[in-house]
Amino acid sequence: MNHDPMIRVKKCLNTLKGRLFSSLLALAFHCLGVTQNLADIQWDIQSPLDYQVFQRDSLESGRITIKGKIEGLDAAASILQFRLGDYSNKDWIDAEETLKNGSIDCSVTVPAGEWHQVELRIINGGVSMGEYVIPHVGVGELFVVAGQSNSANHGEERQRVLSGKVSAFDGIHWRIADDPQPGASGKGGSFIPVFGDAMARHFQVPIGVVACGIGATSVREWLPAGSRFPNPPTLTGRVELQANGEWTSKGEAYDMFLGRMRSLQAQRFRAVLWHQGESDANQRDPARTLPGKLYREYLEKLILASRKAISRDVPWFVALVSYHIPGDESSVEIREAQTSLWRDGIVLKGPDSDAIKGHFRERNGQGVHFSAEGLKEHGLRWFDAVAPWLESVLSQ
Repeated sequence: MNHDPMIRVKKCLNTLKGRLFSSLLALAFHCLGVTQNLADIQWDIQSPLDYQVFQRDSLESGRITIKGKIEGLDAAASILQFRLGDYSNKDWIDAEETLKNGSIDCSVTVPAGEWHQVELRIINGGVSMGEYVIPHVGVGELFVVAGQSNSANHGEERQRVLSGKVSAFDGIHWRIADDPQPGASGKGGSFIPVFGDAMARHFQVPIGVVACGIGATSVREWLPAGSRFPNPPTLTGRVELQANGEWTSKGEAYDMFLGRMRSLQAQRFRAVLWHQGESDANQRDPARTLPGKLYREYLEKLILASRKAISRDVPWFVALVSYHIPGDESSVEIREAQTSLWRDGIVLKGPDSDAIKGHFRERNGQGVHFSAEGLKEHGLRWFDAVAPWLESVLSQ
């Protein structure tokens, strides 16, 4: 036996390095959602995903969907179990008595509130064959945001989530909702982190946001494919000229928008936040300006068509939006069209973003998009519009 103290120290250090590497490797697998398996099990979990938010059903709770496939086991003799790892001494619960052809498709009720660590395991013959962990799953409030650039990522400075409880979905992936928002146009800032933080702090639940906004779009470009109108918007890439001189929407924005809403049907969502109107108001070519009567008609058509398509009378908030630059700060016709939808009970009242001027706009107040301070103000105004309504809904 070698008694050299330096050799013994080196052996101890090598042992510690090995243990540290094993611990870090285990942590990495944990963060990816997979723990060690006793059998050769392959997990393919589509829901829930890390940072996914499910719409709560009541003040206290909501149902999360567990969906996916598991390969490498005798499915007929196996049981899927579920628990929330953030609760000490929480028992495992059978999510399904057996797995059908290795497929998982079920839902479980969990409390609203903080992020949950969702743990899944497979039991076969009373023995755990493998576990799968999703670190952050929320039950809270979900919103879809659509419209043009000021609903998307065209602000002067990117914003970040401060609460840690706001996440974003692009139709495939979930992540913390730092700008730029996935799924929307632009690479700059948005009002969404500030709005989400304010909602998360006030309601004490995670907030999920699905951003669909496309910069410079007219309401005409958001209509279902084949919808007709007499004059084109300023940008014509999403519309087509017909032989009779009319124009029609290609339906590209509508199909994307509808697809995002349908992707949320399993967990539902609370409301649509619509911020659009600049590209229909006071265009340089007057022939491209949309009269207020037609703006009202087309936006109502979009709302009713989307509600019918997803078989849900989803609430919409519509902002007052028509501002361009100093000296061209509003369109009476577009604002009246938006207001008329509130007045007739078709939509709910959103913020008056035309009133956010001066240093709240980019380029020292000279631009159409918001400055960093303007994005914060815009987010808080959306909170002021949505929060009282949601409190009323929850109280019922």
